[in-house]
Amino acid sequence: MIRGFRLDGGRLRPEPDPLAAPDGIVWFDLFAPTEAEEAALEAVIGIDVPTRDEMGEIEDSSRLYTDGGGLYMTATLPAQADTGHPVPVPVTFILIERRLVTVRYDETRAFTSFADRAERLDLGCSDGHSVLIALLDAIVERLADILEAAARDLASLSQEIFRRGGEREDRAQDYRGVLQGVGRQGDIVSHVLASLVTLERLVAYLTAAGEPGKEERIRLKSLSRDTRFLADHASFLAQKVTFLLDATLGMISIQQNAIIKIFSVAAVIFLPPTLVASIYGMNFRIMPELDWAYGYPIALIAMVASAALSYGIFRFRGWL
Repeated sequence: MIRGFRLDGGRLRPEPDPLAAPDGIVWFDLFAPTEAEEAALEAVIGIDVPTRDEMGEIEDSSRLYTDGGGLYMTATLPAQADTGHPVPVPVTFILIERRLVTVRYDETRAFTSFADRAERLDLGCSDGHSVLIALLDAIVERLADILEAAARDLASLSQEIFRRGGEREDRAQDYRGVLQGVGRQGDIVSHVLASLVTLERLVAYLTAAGEPGKEERIRLKSLSRDTRFLADHASFLAQKVTFLLDATLGMISIQQNAIIKIFSVAAVIFLPPTLVASIYGMNFRIMPELDWAYGYPIALIAMVASAALSYGIFRFRGWL
């Protein structure tokens, strides 16, 4: 699918058939384009649209380069972040003759919200270069929202880990859910951090090679500062994820130790009664106690008393 937008007083207006009248289009948005659509756009603008495999390469020479008078810049953005299971996807931005071409094969919320907002509000768009800066700003805002949601979820998980009551419940099941939540937030934070790193490199390359004007340079500087700040914040959240993961594993270890402690104490308490029962369970011919009239109740009393004595010692020493 190819979407096209033209300028109308600083706002972006969608063009129903952008390839029919390409002269006034400042932004071509290719979403999962077919080979025919790629060929048609290449014929109109004279660019080489990168394939999905080319966009997925991670080296800088394949993500930030100049070809045929156009600037090719690829960043990694998280898709499906609202589902809690984000997927990192590559998005390519191409600047050629002050036009913007975006190539993406997965839906990202930032693109949809930016197109709607740019149609309603004047975002200071005057050409493809300024549209790109405004789009990058919207992407950074979206990443900031994702990080804010992750920070709230991590705070909730932290309270669940460290503010537990004394109620009797299946703690193993609760901690399993906590581990899943911490792992999910760790994935989100790592994907956002990777996106911010690629965006920071993209902004630096655009500033150096895009020949921005004075106002655009100011906006790019602010954008670079925002991405750097968010990257630091994402690194902090990543450290918190690691801490919560270690804390959860530590709580599980404490719980398991408490269970093992109960079994150990029970074994020690029942050891003296077992000793008494073992003595009087031996099959020797000469055992004076066999002729006692009260031998059986005395043996039972001895077993109960030894168990009670062991239990009392454990309670007195604070081991229970």
